[in-house]
Amino acid sequence: MEICTVGAGYVGLTTSALLSDLGHNVHVIDKDISKIEILNKGKSPIHEPGLEELLIKNHQRGRLVFSDDREACILNSPILLIAVGTPSKPNGDSDLSAIKKVFEHIAMNITSHKLIIVKSTVPPGSNEWFHQYLIDQGVDEKMFEIVSNPEFLREGTAVYDSFHPDKVVVGSKSKQAINKVKQLYESLQAPCIETTLTGAELVKYASNAFLATKISFINEFARICDGYNVNILDVTKAIGLDPRIGPHFLQSGLGYGGSCFPKDLDAISFAARKKRIKTNLLDAVRKVNHQQVDVYVNKLAEPLNGFKGKQITVWGLSFKPNTDDIRDSRAITLCERLIEKGCTIIAYDPKATSHNNHIKEENNIYNAVYQSDALIVATEWDEFNQADWNRVKHLMKGNIILDGRNTLDQEAISASGLRYLGVARP
Repeated sequence: MEICTVGAGYVGLTTSALLSDLGHNVHVIDKDISKIEILNKGKSPIHEPGLEELLIKNHQRGRLVFSDDREACILNSPILLIAVGTPSKPNGDSDLSAIKKVFEHIAMNITSHKLIIVKSTVPPGSNEWFHQYLIDQGVDEKMFEIVSNPEFLREGTAVYDSFHPDKVVVGSKSKQAINKVKQLYESLQAPCIETTLTGAELVKYASNAFLATKISFINEFARICDGYNVNILDVTKAIGLDPRIGPHFLQSGLGYGGSCFPKDLDAISFAARKKRIKTNLLDAVRKVNHQQVDVYVNKLAEPLNGFKGKQITVWGLSFKPNTDDIRDSRAITLCERLIEKGCTIIAYDPKATSHNNHIKEENNIYNAVYQSDALIVATEWDEFNQADWNRVKHLMKGNIILDGRNTLDQEAISASGLRYLGVARP
């Protein structure tokens, strides 16, 4: 099939790489010309394991094209896949200005039938609004079909997730459109959930809200375990064996971040308030997450004997490993909180940069710890789990290692003469 992807961001590029690899011809456009230039040079503008290789392979095969000719692409392609950003507004609502501009362009230029697949995460009722908007602009309803087809990719494992989805969700007014989208993905052999436009939108929000809830639950429970001197890992191992609960998203730590969970919880809470529905549970999930960085900062206060004038190393800046994404990163929030308390921050991350002039960044894991009073592991990159703790001990001025993600080898750290700290890690 011939597809035009609007938006060369994380979702647009990953989905385009998948569809081209499945044999479809995909034309990717973006208003940011610099992205298109980078892609045409054989590089990916984002770090995602395996993505660049997949983009290059299908570009060389001629099935994946990157262009700045947006008008021609939208005009000539029978399938439009929209994957533009929908960031949060200050009030929590989603900013739909970018996707509305795409629909404005479609309304002004449509001359042939379009199957419009919306990948962007949009509040409930948005796709119904887009449908009515095209009609109000004089577009014949027979000229287009809209399908809500949300993505469920995890940054850091997005390529794997694309080829091994646990489900495909499609919502539309048209059974014919649903079947067409199912044909796009049929070789993946994933179960398909068919629903309405708004139903598909809410599936996405329900998924992310539930996962965020699990994270905040285990973080709050870790605080209780900490008070009773109980290892949270014992608790999570036990309850994770219960098939009703499962082991995933039960790793306590600094909290969730990134471009999805915070934004989506804000957006669905805002959408609920528009219907005069209270979101007590979701409000609590966000509150716990917001407090979590301070829980870890407070852990350091007594061992450091105060913060002012102390040098602290932070390993990890991205919101999770295997990505360079720092959007709403708890690691960045942690650095900022410590700076406010008078600390000097030295940071290292394999891929991400903070873009903060108050954070000094090193390009080597060991250079970053030199003469530091404490080290905090804020992102669980594999490189940090393989660290030479004897070397770290030799380079540091102090001896405190704060495990912000509960992934480090506590025994190895202690054996090297360093002091291991964690929440609910006696």
